[in-house]
Amino acid sequence: MYQVGIDIGSSSSKVVVMENNKIIKTILMPTGFCSIATSESIYNNLSKEGITKENSKYVATGYGRISVPYADDTVTEISCHGRGAHYLFNDNCTVIDVGGQDTKAIMLNNGRVVKFVMNDKCSAGTGKFLEVMTNRLGVTQDELSNLAKKGQSITISSMCTVFAESEVISLIGRGTPREDIAYGVIESVVMKVVQLVSQVTNDKYYLTGGLCDNQYFIWRLEKALERPVLSRPMARYAGAIGAALYISI
Repeated sequence: MYQVGIDIGSSSSKVVVMENNKIIKTILMPTGFCSIATSESIYNNLSKEGITKENSKYVATGYGRISVPYADDTVTEISCHGRGAHYLFNDNCTVIDVGGQDTKAIMLNNGRVVKFVMNDKCSAGTGKFLEVMTNRLGVTQDELSNLAKKGQSITISSMCTVFAESEVISLIGRGTPREDIAYGVIESVVMKVVQLVSQVTNDKYYLTGGLCDNQYFIWRLEKALERPVLSRPMARYAGAIGAALYISI
């Protein structure tokens, strides 16, 4: 019996296929305009490899979990990210997940969620904020990080993404170097994440989500938290891993 965890996020969708709690396949794809169409595409891709309703169980999580009609169950993002992070890191820690529409900080003790906080009221401090700013600067996220490494301290003070974008437009108009603006953009996200994490402080932090392989962001986050922040490429699949682990075998 295959265990299939599906994490339909606002920006990207992650799929993990397990057999006896061992990861045997992953899928990463943009969520796109329609979550239902994305979930259908996921099922079609899995079916081509012989992973079907007849030999699999499915658990959905994430922003669009209700858009997976063939799911046997749905589980909240907090629970799935907690369980997935424990699978990956096997440690008592605070998990930081920077998602497309929200940022979560989850405290784990022996694999159980004991406390969590979530920023879901404003896209500042999330992947959406970075997406808006990279589009405005005409760069990719990797290019943004590379520019920021060369930048000098500049503060983007607006707490709202819309106002922050206007602030960036003003900086561009004044001829501020892109490197400095890039530095300010990433520092803005880092500071908002730190404000959230201050409610669930810990000695150990692990980063999941789409920024898990952004070494510059992790380095800046470590500096701000004054603690190590560990991650790994598979951490972007933490939600899907946790969903798959909710399937009894």
